[in-house]
Amino acid sequence: MSHPQPLTPEDRLDAAKRESEIPRIVAVCGSTRFMAEMAEADLRETAAGRIVVKPGCDLKSPHKLWADPGDAEALKVRLDALHRAKIRLADEVLVVGDYIGDSTRAEIAYARSLGRPVRFTHPEVDPEG
Repeated sequence: MSHPQPLTPEDRLDAAKRESEIPRIVAVCGSTRFMAEMAEADLRETAAGRIVVKPGCDLKSPHKLWADPGDAEALKVRLDALHRAKIRLADEVLVVGDYIGDSTRAEIAYARSLGRPVRFTHPEVDPEG
């Protein structure tokens, strides 16, 4: 007699989202050089009825929160972990831009390891493409 496998936290989250009739959640990924394109993607995905999560800080733009290099490095580590959490929360990932750097490549691999569908605004940059 086989025993049912316990649900993973991700399975429980997916079930709770379905039961609560939460709209699909899209995690926007990409280089922060494409922040304007991410804002446009947010607008289009929201208008299509989806919840959007995306990077909220652009460490390449000056700001007092990350003016100190030590603070910036610590913040980058926290933001990377936060973005992975956004990918876990999401039902799918949308990669914005015509360039894929190491961080975005790692986010794509992470999303795919979780079984999240990944869409691209520029499909030709898909590392598996």
